[in-house]
Amino acid sequence: MRENILSVERLTKRYSDFCLDNVSLGVPYGSIVGLVGENGAGKSTLIKIILGLANKNEGDVTIFNVSRDNLNKQLNEKIGVVFDDCNLPGNYTATNLNKVLRTMYLSWDETMYYRMLNDLSIPLKKKIKNFSKGMKMKLSIIIAFCHKSQFLILDESTSGLDPVARDEILNLLLEFVQDEKNAILLSSHITSDLEKIADYIAFIHKGKIMFQLEKDSLLYQYGLIKCTDKEFEEIDREDVIRYRKLDYETQVLIADKEKVQSKYPSLMIAPVTIDEIMLHYIRGEKL
Repeated sequence: MRENILSVERLTKRYSDFCLDNVSLGVPYGSIVGLVGENGAGKSTLIKIILGLANKNEGDVTIFNVSRDNLNKQLNEKIGVVFDDCNLPGNYTATNLNKVLRTMYLSWDETMYYRMLNDLSIPLKKKIKNFSKGMKMKLSIIIAFCHKSQFLILDESTSGLDPVARDEILNLLLEFVQDEKNAILLSSHITSDLEKIADYIAFIHKGKIMFQLEKDSLLYQYGLIKCTDKEFEEIDREDVIRYRKLDYETQVLIADKEKVQSKYPSLMIAPVTIDEIMLHYIRGEKL
């Protein structure tokens, strides 16, 4: 198994109305980990703690084999962050921004910056406040690349983009992890994006990590049975991850299609999407 660029171990953060509870998560080098969960599940809190923007109560966060608390400026520069709100100075142009960024970052690559601006059709002299959302996102990712990041953390960075801009950004991310020294943690509600590019899926629900699995294994092994109440009663409790009783059928989420199909050959097992898995964890019931 590959070494992790990020390791989160038994992380706990308590608020008056919410708790990030004993969370463990890993991001291997050369991979993209998709972080999914409903609003309020704890994704943003987890990212803030990883970035050192919020304190933890218990647990450990390690990046580049160094405790988050001990990262120096050089290591911090290897972390690139792209948020949905894209807080770039609106009155600056991309050219103005370069003059500031080259004084901020020890490893700023000006040649790469202008090459990527040209490749991605980002105007040099237009004020950033007049950019489309897609252009702002692309500029944010260019900046992360050009201060020689090895670890990218993206929070809802493809939401609200048109399909062409989203596709360009997904291709940039795939290109980034072709270098196995790099890795990405990508929090997104757009699970179809994660199905395209993620290597692993981590699902957080009510402050707890429900699973972190290889995406291909997750989509291959999990399945959905749609059956009658009578058929549902015949399924062993141990085979049911979650179930939902609807007016016209019962839906049963399972985690081992081959095993369940061999036990109940008459039942039809359908493939599932990440959205369907999340829906059944969130809306379904446990036996």
